[in-house]
Amino acid sequence: FIAIRAYRKKSLNLSGAVAGFVVMAIHLAANLRYGAMLLAFFFTSSALTKRGAERKREVDAEYKEGGQRNWIQVLSNSVIATILVATIWSLRGWEDSCLDSNESKLITALVGGIIGQYCCCNGDTWSSELGVLSDEQPRMITTFKVVRKGTNGAVTKTGLIAAAEAGAVIGLAYYLSGLLVGVECLFGEAALKQLLIIPLSSLMGLCGSLIDSLLGATVQYSGYCQLRKKVVGKPAPTVKKISGLDILDNNGVNLASILLTTLLTSLIFLALF
Repeated sequence: FIAIRAYRKKSLNLSGAVAGFVVMAIHLAANLRYGAMLLAFFFTSSALTKRGAERKREVDAEYKEGGQRNWIQVLSNSVIATILVATIWSLRGWEDSCLDSNESKLITALVGGIIGQYCCCNGDTWSSELGVLSDEQPRMITTFKVVRKGTNGAVTKTGLIAAAEAGAVIGLAYYLSGLLVGVECLFGEAALKQLLIIPLSSLMGLCGSLIDSLLGATVQYSGYCQLRKKVVGKPAPTVKKISGLDILDNNGVNLASILLTTLLTSLIFLALF
């Protein structure tokens, strides 16, 4: 139902809807809490993608109505978490518990990685979608020089705050869905420590956005097309380079930043839980 609705509202194209259905099915089959994080990311990010469509069309050379993400974009934003979810499912089935390294370092690291993945995805999307609508002039993360809107690696204060808020939304989705399904330790002595998930998720949303911006500024090409009057992601005779090497495209940068944020979050969760 969700995949069909997303296709009709042009949040996903047909291939994206099929890929999204498979990913969501795996998440929900493993645990409602993983599905809750994925849905929080999808619904909030899709809503923000559609916000300010006219202004985004003016600066984004690859703008598509509603977002219309394809299967490559869906998987680049979910494949790592899906692998982690499937791994936990194979180890523990539907059994749920609070984060506790003393009970299982592996499960704590895997769950931390899943949370980190969606904090990064949500943080990057909120940051870019709200940052481009801001009246602030974006600055390149590596030099702090003012650059054109739509430049890879550019940040705004509005965007960074949004990234932190987006991460907190993922943490809330995980925590509150645990209360909904009645995870016992969330009502006991360990409940206060488990609340750390929310501020940590906020931090990882910000970190994920910063990592994405650093990669975008260095290994992703940005240039200004004199004909289209827009920032583009590929060199051409009519394009004046702004920043970055033409090594990774947007999907590659997303996947790399997600991987790094996932690993970082796993290590932090192992240290704190």
